[in-house]
Amino acid sequence: MMEWEAAALVLSVRPYGEGSAIVHLLSEEHGISHGMVRGGGSRKQAPLWQTGNLVMARWRARLSDQLGAVTAEPVQSVGARLLDLPLQLAMVSSACALADGALPQGEAHPELFMRLIRLLTLIGVAPEPPPIAAYLRWERELLGELGYGLDLSTCAVTGTCDNLHFVSPKSGRAVSEEAAGVWRDRLLPLPAFLANETEEGSPKDWLAGMILTGHFLSRWVFGVRHQPLPAARERLFERVRRLAEGDKAGGDLSSEPELGPDELR
Repeated sequence: MMEWEAAALVLSVRPYGEGSAIVHLLSEEHGISHGMVRGGGSRKQAPLWQTGNLVMARWRARLSDQLGAVTAEPVQSVGARLLDLPLQLAMVSSACALADGALPQGEAHPELFMRLIRLLTLIGVAPEPPPIAAYLRWERELLGELGYGLDLSTCAVTGTCDNLHFVSPKSGRAVSEEAAGVWRDRLLPLPAFLANETEEGSPKDWLAGMILTGHFLSRWVFGVRHQPLPAARERLFERVRRLAEGDKAGGDLSSEPELGPDELR
């Protein structure tokens, strides 16, 4: 009998049979684990099994590669605090969907696990203004954890550290304003907050960051498996795009569309 007990993040939940649920969990030592929760689809248990929740999980199976049986107790609920904040809830859903889709099952990523907990805690505790810069820096860290780190420290052409305004879509390396030359239209804009954690950026910068990290997640992580980016990530992109368009037009950035059913799961 294989068994473990650990703090774990709920990454995804889907119905299974009559009243049960299949959950994907991320823990510090065991990485991604899949399990079945008996009664997980019931009204009583539904609040526990929400995407982004931190739980104390118990996983049991006869063999390590089998679908385990899971029970849990609540530790921290994120989504319940964000029901009136659809952009922040979309960030939670997107981060969990990316981790669920990108990380191999059963492979520990303790540093990324802790960074994701810190990100979700930040979103839940200090949701305004929306910490999109921190979210996108986490996407950059996810790429690095998977071996596809972006080199944003020096220019790929000149080796200098100044005026880094672009990124090569092929190599993921920064390019300076001076070195971009006639190729600037083929390069990806580099928002300052991705290389500097003291910067928070504007909606226009956030959109550039979504395009940048999304390009490499699509090309290097999901594309090689012939999979699209997770739908939750695409929904977040659309919300940020609307923010950027509203900012450009001088619109009300606090106006957000209502929550969709996928963001309430």
